[in-house]
Amino acid sequence: MTKPTVNYQHYLIIGPENTPHSTPITVIEAAIKAGITVIQLRAKQSDAKEIIALAKETTDLLARMGKKDEVTLLINDRLDVVLTCLDQGIPVDGIHVGQDDIPVSVCRHYLGPDAIIGLSASVKDLLHYVATTSTDEIDYFGVGPLHPTATKPEAGRFDGMDGETTVRTLDEIQELVEISEIPVVVGGGVKANDLPALKETGVDGYFVISAITGADAPYEGARQLVTTWEEA
Repeated sequence: MTKPTVNYQHYLIIGPENTPHSTPITVIEAAIKAGITVIQLRAKQSDAKEIIALAKETTDLLARMGKKDEVTLLINDRLDVVLTCLDQGIPVDGIHVGQDDIPVSVCRHYLGPDAIIGLSASVKDLLHYVATTSTDEIDYFGVGPLHPTATKPEAGRFDGMDGETTVRTLDEIQELVEISEIPVVVGGGVKANDLPALKETGVDGYFVISAITGADAPYEGARQLVTTWEEA
């Protein structure tokens, strides 16, 4: 395994719970055709066998499309799934975890130096993290929410599920970008009209769920995001 070069600009998070009227692989294919460069499989309601099957389906799709060197495939949270995929010859690129999930150091220990490992948290938490902790074992930060979002309602709540959602400001995001030594990707309710201002902060990309999975035409939804970002 050789560490891939990652284009973090256009990042889709997807799982079966996000595609009730379609299949994840159908939406993934449309998103890749539109220019999405990172796919994260986040399937909180699926068991390991189902996630492994989706990972296999996705890597097979990337191979058929000739995109396996252009699109990065990550698994959310499930180190066991990533290890099983690699053991079975399913070429996933790494894992994305939160600060309350499996520690980054454990993921790096088992996955080795060439895996991509992302860490997500609020800007507030990451500003402290960057100031006090080495980022040597992390490849990028996932930051949010920019807006409240139904697909991850707990994001940005610091007082439990009943607490008020605290969204991140562009100034806070820019502050993190300025001190971070690794790429920063921002999401949480992001829509195409957010992208010009978001890009001005210097972030390396955006991540979305419902802007693509909830679109009437996922290809068109993804293409609007990609085009808006690239023209900003």
